[in-house]
Amino acid sequence: MNTCLRGSITPLVTPFNDDMTIDYGALRALIDEQVEAGSHGISVTGTTGEPGSLVLAERLEMIEASASALDRRLPFVPGTGTHQLPETIELTRKAAEVDADAALIIVPYYSKPTQNGLYDWYARIASSVDIDILLYNIPSRTGVEISPETVGRLYRDFPNIIGMKEASPNFSHANFVMQDCGSDFLLFSGLEALCFPILAIGGAGFISVTANLVPAEIARLYEVFAAGDWDAARALHYRLLELNDVVLTETNPTAVKWLLGQMGKINPNVRPPLVPLSDSGRTTVAAAAATWNLLDGVRA
Repeated sequence: MNTCLRGSITPLVTPFNDDMTIDYGALRALIDEQVEAGSHGISVTGTTGEPGSLVLAERLEMIEASASALDRRLPFVPGTGTHQLPETIELTRKAAEVDADAALIIVPYYSKPTQNGLYDWYARIASSVDIDILLYNIPSRTGVEISPETVGRLYRDFPNIIGMKEASPNFSHANFVMQDCGSDFLLFSGLEALCFPILAIGGAGFISVTANLVPAEIARLYEVFAAGDWDAARALHYRLLELNDVVLTETNPTAVKWLLGQMGKINPNVRPPLVPLSDSGRTTVAAAAATWNLLDGVRA
């Protein structure tokens, strides 16, 4: 079991320049901020990183550049999944090449494979790479959910499959995964409202978009829980609830990139088919951000 993977692993946005090329200077600054804020890990090119808008060469470069900027200061878990098996294997091998701690591999999207198809998919990947793997269950993006039984089969059959990012709103799914796989399975919440509940059933942590905005507080949620202070963790869970809700306004990462732009940290550009946050969306997001003083001195 990869014991270094615990707590808050921040899924970073991919910052773009005005010409929509990747802004590697801003990326390095975001990584430095996460390290200084006490986050427990970094992920890039997952859902929050707009992987579907990046060509293969850009994703390979993002993995290499991020690993270089991070320089082993925190665990590194890049997203390497696509709907193409050869590309997924190539990206996952790149993650191994840069000495990432694990690769986050999404359920293949669009094709809607059967459970046998999902087992075969992950079996082929796990057999082809020398790196630990986190499965990524996010049925709202993929159109299909990997069943707890399939997760359990994969976990038992392949030693380098060590856990999963769970982004199903069906909380019973996470419970059955943990029941099937046992306490050593590294289950991370991929839904902001489930970060605390996932810990309560034995989860290892969370990969929460909100950590782009308030990384210290998201890390603290794990730390107070791990220290046994459930009351403090529960209070922070409810304190974060409104911000956790609005960061998903108009399709992640549109809202969080707008807020980071307002905070002067990145250009808020998103690539098509996403479009900038609407006026009504800005009003909603700014109101929640104000409760955290994120926009102090900034006209929303």
